[in-house]
Order: sequence, then structure tokens, then C-alpha cells
Amino acid sequence: MDERELSRYDRSRYGSGSRAEAARDEFYDDMRVSPADPEGTRTVADYSRKAAEAGRSYAANSHGRPRVRSGQPHRRQAAGGARLTARRGFVVAIVALVAVVVVGAGVAFAYLNGIANNLHEGVDDDLRAALVHTDMANEPFYMVLLGTDGSAERDTYEDFGGQYRSDSMMLARIDPVGKKVTLISVGRDILVDLGGEYGEQKINSAYALGGPALAVKTVSQLAGVPISHYAQVDFDGFAAMVDALGGVEVDVPMSFDDADAGGALEAGVQTLDGAQALVLCRMRNAYSDVAAKPDEMRAANQRLVLSAIAKKALSSDIATIANTVQAMSEYVTTDLELTDIVGLAQVMKGLDPDTSIYTASVPTTSQVIGDGWYEIVNKTEWTEMMKRVNAGEPPVEEAVVDGATGTVMATAGSGSASAAVDRTAMVMVKNATEVAGLASGARSKLMEAGFTNVVVGEITDSGAYPETVVVYDQPGQAREAEEIAGALGQGKAVQNDGSYLLMDCDFLVVIGRDAAK
Repeated sequence: MDERELSRYDRSRYGSGSRAEAARDEFYDDMRVSPADPEGTRTVADYSRKAAEAGRSYAANSHGRPRVRSGQPHRRQAAGGARLTARRGFVVAIVALVAVVVVGAGVAFAYLNGIANNLHEGVDDDLRAALVHTDMANEPFYMVLLGTDGSAERDTYEDFGGQYRSDSMMLARIDPVGKKVTLISVGRDILVDLGGEYGEQKINSAYALGGPALAVKTVSQLAGVPISHYAQVDFDGFAAMVDALGGVEVDVPMSFDDADAGGALEAGVQTLDGAQALVLCRMRNAYSDVAAKPDEMRAANQRLVLSAIAKKALSSDIATIANTVQAMSEYVTTDLELTDIVGLAQVMKGLDPDTSIYTASVPTTSQVIGDGWYEIVNKTEWTEMMKRVNAGEPPVEEAVVDGATGTVMATAGSGSASAAVDRTAMVMVKNATEVAGLASGARSKLMEAGFTNVVVGEITDSGAYPETVVVYDQPGQAREAEEIAGALGQGKAVQNDGSYLLMDCDFLVVIGRDAAK
């Protein structure tokens, strides 16, 4: 922010004159990621107190009045009144978690731009009554992260009195002491009892029928844990936030072209801009032919993007963070005060997204009831998962990767989600050269890399392959194929076009003349 802009803000209702400047400068200097607290040892209370002092200094110079809130769930329409398709639901966790972990670094800008008012718009007394107080400085807490589909079609959805259903929901456990975050996707088709006049409904109806308060109560009952905080986001701000970060690096699990998601992406590691990241988070129909539960695949991709955003945000400079805060402030609603957020952000500094963000989904079984499709919670498995989560452990013992699509379904803090590779797959190695022993040597390399099922076969057309190839059948196997090629130190991954016959194996390695050299 240049001096001209600072001068303009000093003349605004957020403060004017030397008193405001002094308060702003003292607060901003103390919040810098530099000598003030190089070890990140201050507590939430320390930063909350400092932020509150700054807020009061600004308020003392304010000539405006606080915004009056209606107490109704807040809805924002797309710019220009553009109609969004009902399929373009958005995952709140991607924005909400960044808000929790990152906003603090740009809090000076937040006060100057009135972001505090934006964040609380739509938070009513019913919601606050549904939340349980916790000591954010010294204990883990749970938070509901909600994404709503505010499209024109659902704004007038008669069955829900003009309200719209939540499109994406997550339960987050945030541990400021251990610097760990657990994200559990809650499938929108899960059958729950909303009680009273509503009875049994899909869980995504809770928001439409009873607003944020009922959504919080329902998730709390489902998981058997108290909920301390809530955050909600509209779709519109997602692309702007990712673009403000300069894009995020994601390992896209499979190539797809999904018109309903808004575009196409190729498999592999790449930097996605906001629009592309949104396409990946929306992508569902492309899974229909290869997965029994496309919604779970979509939720897994949303968590994958979330982890990438957290990694990028936590390594960004203060100017980039400030731009990100500005981009998302109009689209996030939360009960958290900025004073809480800034303290939590500083305490969470140093979190490693590759090892300290755990992810999974509520385990369910699909069932048709009447004319509807529902997900029924697997109670025993869900209870065991929540025991692990409550204890601060990953929800699963090891990462889970879908073999057909390569989609990372769960992570256990053992490294980047992108690095989750199934090393138990059957690999057949064949030598297509006249140099003896190359297949056995390749097998040894793969075994050293952790692949446990590697066998050596024979090939008759020696000399026909100038380059080593790793052949796979399904798009989701690309990651493993590339990992195999990397372990060998040569060759390329190739999807089978029908030219190869993969008998009794998941991957076929054909050693070419490049290995003989």
C-alpha cells in the first residue's frame, strides 16, 4: 500500500490524524513477520490484545456507525447478476481455512478496509448460541466449514422457502498447540435426523431449513463433538483468492474434460490459476464412469486444492497475503473476530501442510430409499475414525489412493498428498534388448524404491524399443507409472492404446535400448 493510499485510508471513517497513524503503525509493525516475534512464541491472547488495542484506536477516530445486520443468512450474487448453474457449488474449506491460518498477517489492511464488518455479516444470535466456547490459545477446537450454492436457481427453491442448500461441508479440527489441522468432508447426501418438524433429511438440507445454526448442530450431533466456530463462503470469491496468491501447484490426479465443471485439465503436477482450480473442485461427472461415488472424488480434490492453497499462502509475503485477504473478504462469513484470527494465525505459523494437514471423508454406504439416493454412515468405522481425530491422530492409518483414478482419498501426514503412491501394485519388467541382466537390475531398483510386487518376464522382439516405457491402462495410474520411471532413472510413462497386453500385472516395464547405453 503506497503513501497516497495510506493517506486516503487515514481520512476514512477508520481513523484520521496522528492518533490513528500512530495506532496503525504500532500495530502493523508488531504484526510483521520480522523481528517482533521471529520464533512465533506469542500466544493468541497476546496478539488478540494487541489487535483489540489497535481496533479501539481506530474506532476512537471513527465518524461512521456500525453496520446493522438483519440476522438472516447472507447471500451474495455473482457480479453483474450472472446466473450460475446449480452444479457450480464451491467448497468453503479452501477459503475458510486460509482465512483462519493466514488473515492475521494482513490484519492491518483488514481494519483499513472494513473486512471485520464483512466477515460477520449474516452471523446471528442463533448461530452464536449453537457454538461452544474454547480456549483457542491452549486447546484444539472444531469448526464447521460450509459452502453454499447461491445460484439463481436455488435462491428461489420453493421446497426450502427461498433458501438454498449447502453444497459442500467439512468438519475441521484445528490444533494450535500441535500445529495440525484435520479436514473431514461430510457428504451432502448423508441421511440425518434434523429433528422436530423436519425429520430425516439429507444433511445438505440443514442450512436451507434452519440456517447456519441448524447446520452446526447437525454436524455436531453427527460427529459427537462440540463445535466452537463456523465459516461460510460463497462461490464467487474462490478464483479471485487463488489468483491473488499467484496460482497454486497441484498434482491433478487424472486428465478430464467436464463441461459441467467448466473445463478440462491434464493429469500431472501443474500450477493452476483460480478458474482452473475451481474446475478441479467442481469436477464430478468425469468420475461417473470410473468411480462408484463421484461426490467423494470431488470432495477429495477439494481437499487436495485446499492443501495446495495452504502451502502457498503460508509461504507468501505480506503483500501477497494482504491481496488475498482483500480478494476473499466479500465472500467469507464467520463468527471469528479478527482479533482471534490474527492470534491464531501467528500461533499456527510453521505448520507444514505436507505433514500436518490430515484429510478424509465420513465413511458411508450408498442406499436407495424410495425415490432418493442417500449415503448411510458406517457407524463403527466412523466412531473409530473420530476417536483417532479426537486424540490428535490422522483419521486413517495410511494414505488412501483410488487405484482407478489416482485420486487421493485420505492422507495421514506421511508427506505430500501428491506423493501418495500405491507401491503394492504388480509390476512386470521385460528386457527388449540383447544385453542380459537389465530386467533383473530394473527389478532391484524398483524393490529398493519400495515397490513390493515386481517380477521379471521375457520378451521376443528384442531391439524394437529405442526407449524404455512404463505402460499402464487406467488414467489414474499415471502417477504410479511416473514414479516407476523415476525409480528406474530412465524411460517414460505411456497409457496403453491397445498395443500392449498387460497380463497378470498392473504395470508393464519394457526395457529399451536407452538402458543398454
